[in-house]
Formats: sequence, C-alpha cells, structure tokens
Amino acid sequence: MLKPPEVKAGHVLHLLCGGDEFFPALVGAIDAAQHEVRLETYIFDFNGQGADVAEALARAAERGVAVFVVMDGVGTPYLPAHWLERWRQSGVQWHRYAPFGYLGVMIPGRWRRLHRKLCVVDGQRAFCGGINILDDRLDPHFGALSVPRLDYAVAVTGPLVAQCHAVMAQFWARLQATRQLESLQWTRVRQSWKAFRLLPPLSDAPGASKGDDGSVLAALLLRDNVRNRTTIERSYLKAIGSAREHVVLANAYFLPGGRLRRALIHAVKRGVRVRVVVQGQYEYFMQYHAARPVLSLLAARGVEICEYMPGFLHAKVAVVDGVWATIGSSNLDPLSLLLAREANVVVHDEKFAGRLSGALEQVIQGHTRPWDLTADAHRPWFERVFDRMAYGAMRLILLFSGRRY
Repeated sequence: MLKPPEVKAGHVLHLLCGGDEFFPALVGAIDAAQHEVRLETYIFDFNGQGADVAEALARAAERGVAVFVVMDGVGTPYLPAHWLERWRQSGVQWHRYAPFGYLGVMIPGRWRRLHRKLCVVDGQRAFCGGINILDDRLDPHFGALSVPRLDYAVAVTGPLVAQCHAVMAQFWARLQATRQLESLQWTRVRQSWKAFRLLPPLSDAPGASKGDDGSVLAALLLRDNVRNRTTIERSYLKAIGSAREHVVLANAYFLPGGRLRRALIHAVKRGVRVRVVVQGQYEYFMQYHAARPVLSLLAARGVEICEYMPGFLHAKVAVVDGVWATIGSSNLDPLSLLLAREANVVVHDEKFAGRLSGALEQVIQGHTRPWDLTADAHRPWFERVFDRMAYGAMRLILLFSGRRY
C-alpha cells in the first residue's frame, strides 16, 4: 500500500484498549505535567474513572499547571456543583461548547458538536481516540454496565503532538473570544483575538519534534466545518481503495454514505476480505434502525457484517492490509462526517497495525455474530418500517443542516 502523503516519521505510539488502560495512562500523564494540560471531550462524567481524571486535573492546577478543559454542551449538559467548586478553587479553566439552550435544537447551525477526544500534556504527549471521560462500566442513560464499553485510544509522542497542541490552543482562544463578544466585553475580545493571532503556526507549536529518529509514521486528521470537512472520510476512501488483502472496521454508529459504500463493495469485488464490526445491542432508535437497510445491502454484496453482542461498542478504528490503521473519535455516519468536530490518528506501521488487528480479531472471533440476511428479511413489518423512517429522518436532518450525503 502506498504511504499517505500527510504522515510524518518520528512517532512512538501505545495502543490503549478500553478505560482500564486509557484512564491510568491519562491520569499518570496529568500527574506528571509540569506546565500545561489541554483536554477536549464530548462527555465528561464525574463518576468512577471520570472522577479520577477530574481530580487529577484539579491537582495539576493546584501545582501551578495551566489546565484548560473543553467539553461539549450536549454531551455534558451540566457540571456537578461539588466539582464546579473544586475546579474553581484549584484553578481549572473550563468551557462548555455550544449548549443548546431552550431553542438551540431548532437552529440547524447549532447542531454541530465537539466530538473529538484529545489531550495534550506539556506539548510533548498526546492522547487521541474514541473514549470519553466516562467510566467504561457506567452509562449516563443505562446506569451500571455488566460488560465494559468496547473502545480504543492511543498515546502518542512525536511531531503530530505539536499540531494537536496548536489546534486545541486556537480553539480555546476562539471560544474565549466568542464568550466575551456575547457578553460585550470588547477589551477582552481584542485581547483574546490578539492572543489567537499570535499563536504559533502548526509546524512551530511548542513541543514540535523535527527529527525522523522514530520508526512509526503517523498523522493527525481533523474534521471541522471550514477547511477539513472531508479529511477523515477521504483518508478512509484512499486506504480502502488501495486495499489488496483485507479491511477490518469497527465503528459504533456505522451508516456510510454512497462513496464509502461503493468503496467497500468495490474492494470485495477485487477479492479483498472486508469485515465490519457494528453495534449489536439496541442503544439509540435513530442509529440502530437507520443503519439496518445499509448493513443488509452491504452484506448482500459480500461485506462481512459482525454484530458485537456482549455490551456496547463505542470504537471507531480500522486496519487495512496490516499496515494502515486509524483510531479516533469519528464514526462513519453522516452526523460525525458532516456535523461534528472529530480527530483521528492515522498510522502507517506494521507493528501498531498488527496490535490493533489482533485486538479486533479477538473481538470478532469471540464476541460477534455474523449478520443473518434471512433473519433480517423476516423481521416483523413494523421493524422494517422503523428502519425506513429512521433512515429518512437522518437524511432530512442533513437536508435542514445544509449538507448532502
């Protein structure tokens, strides 16, 4: 497979499987921070392992470390009073991104969400993946889970950390300027805008590593609503389009658009084995029912659909030909690919791809069931009606948002 042009050498990466590996690594990095911690997440839940992270951030701020936290206003609708006071006293700076408010859900422009899960410590180490600051064994809607949520993240050192730091710093400066503009604090708006303009370019951000002494090639891919609307999707399309042997995807909310569907089907026609691990448990009406017509279509064309059954699947990862791999926050559905801020790390390395491929193979062999086309076709008529209703509603939402899919 050809090496993607955006990757750079010099990285060291550690695959983190689930919260039991991710949270101790994250808390350890925060506890070792000396200068700065920046964290972005969709959900920040202050229970279980989430409380461990919240306390680590408070400890860092008390040591004089600059701590900046951004969480999504829908994923995190409120902060508990105890933690508000704890963070205020310790000096943690935080911001809720675009809460809906009373009428926000009626305004398509406010449907865009912060869905990326990023953390940069001292400009030297970054974390990226699909794991929210949410204990794997807890769920805001379902309570305690008997089986931990299946998800992955990666810890990185190397050149992409500088890009990650710069992106997060610029986003924070924009949020502060917007907040001050809304409250008509013109002097502070000018100060925030000046700080935003003086931030270093991506290649010169603090902690940048220029050397090529590492063996791992990697890149940070972002999706936003300005310059990077299709970056992550194009990366998938390029990798799948060049696949020669096998493609393995695990995606929590899998509802690919026409281009991705065609890429997967064409890969099967070339003789590539394509396997997709999807959510087998019923979680949300829209995602569950809207995806079923597409999954049946793909299964009929030779794509192997594997339903993860023991618990909730939250992963957003892929491996192609045992060389190319990606891990991050972006689902392959229209809401992620068109409306949410996302972040994925793309890796071109046999060793890392092999570790991720091995983890996915264990999941497929031990915890999934194959999609049954016959059983799907004989489901009750009202379930198939639900499928079409959900799929149509998804397309209607995108129409109102001004997007085509």
